[in-house]
Amino acid sequence: MLDAKLRPLIDPPLNAAGRALARAGFSANIVTLLGMAVGLGGAGAMYAGYYGLAFGLVLAGRILDGLDGAVARATRKTAFGGYLDIVCDFVFYVSVPLAFGLADPRLLPAALVLVSAFTITGISFLAFAVTAAEQGAETDAHGEKSFFYSTGIAEGTETITVFLLMCLFPGWFVQIALVYAVMCVITVIQRSILARQTFRE
Repeated sequence: MLDAKLRPLIDPPLNAAGRALARAGFSANIVTLLGMAVGLGGAGAMYAGYYGLAFGLVLAGRILDGLDGAVARATRKTAFGGYLDIVCDFVFYVSVPLAFGLADPRLLPAALVLVSAFTITGISFLAFAVTAAEQGAETDAHGEKSFFYSTGIAEGTETITVFLLMCLFPGWFVQIALVYAVMCVITVIQRSILARQTFRE
């Protein structure tokens, strides 16, 4: 929901930093993997109960996630880079509720609900992208991407905001997780309606 609106604000500094990283010899794929590693470190900090550290690591990991695309634009974009980016994103996404659920079995049901919601959201996102590629559909609403990014109320910005709220208010994990799971389901419904309207028979 917010990703496309934030693009004009965040792209200029990201692109400048991406060019600097490219000049320093970093590849986009290395930045992607670093972002995932830092994000997983944040999930590990959540599991251990170090929520302040987790907040910083999650934020740093997502900045790196934004920088990989900027590095790719400064060098060259590859199909594998797009694949790696989305895989690393979802590895990180499911690691956060998993960390809470493993740390406290009482939180496990809500964690599994959120992981399930992420799963169906990811499936709808990728199914839309594949079908859009087959139909020749294109969009630049989310910046230059390797494949079609369909919109919804639960996107990257909202997901990171939810994770940061979990770090700030860990005692509210269940409520935050369930509310966001509902948002993910609404996104799947939105995306399905958009697919029906967009794709030709």
